[in-house]
Amino acid sequence: MAGKVITINRMYGSNGRHLGKILAEELGIHYYDKELIRIASEKKGIPYDELLKVDEKRASQWRYPINDPMLMEPQYHFYPMNDVLFQAESEIIRSIAKQEDCVIIGRCANHILRDQCSSIFIHAPFDHRVKTVVNRLERTEKSAANMIKKIDKERRYYYEYYTDEKWLDMGQYDLCIDSSRFTPPQIVRMLKAMYEDM
Repeated sequence: MAGKVITINRMYGSNGRHLGKILAEELGIHYYDKELIRIASEKKGIPYDELLKVDEKRASQWRYPINDPMLMEPQYHFYPMNDVLFQAESEIIRSIAKQEDCVIIGRCANHILRDQCSSIFIHAPFDHRVKTVVNRLERTEKSAANMIKKIDKERRYYYEYYTDEKWLDMGQYDLCIDSSRFTPPQIVRMLKAMYEDM
């Protein structure tokens, strides 16, 4: 029997990951984020740290991936580690969705589980996200702003590369929430109501 799955895509600094974790804890269901990398690492026999380097990043089209010793292994020769990870995570996500209720953060899960999940997009104005990152990581405003631009760009490229969809096309999500307009408890209540009605 298929589980009830909520997928959360998020702008960096919008607190999407944090909200997903709270939601999963309150519902008493599993939460998948970087744990997907660990499972993929065990399945593929590739060191976790190698996969972490390419998490939610598309392969560079400007260089062959043979500079990395790990990619010289025969089974990965000329096959970017980004693609290895995406393929492994896609299989894991489909398998999980058949077995249990859960919250999955990012990794194109809404696309992989199209019509089998409730998909959420968490966003917030840029200035609000800068303040969040400054407070969370104790960075300067300039450093936080640069980090947000870089990570959002990586996530957008990754998502659009693997799905052929626009990351910011709100029409592909079931619910889009501006996290600056509500408190975390209010957002979690909305998402719990969605989960209960699935």
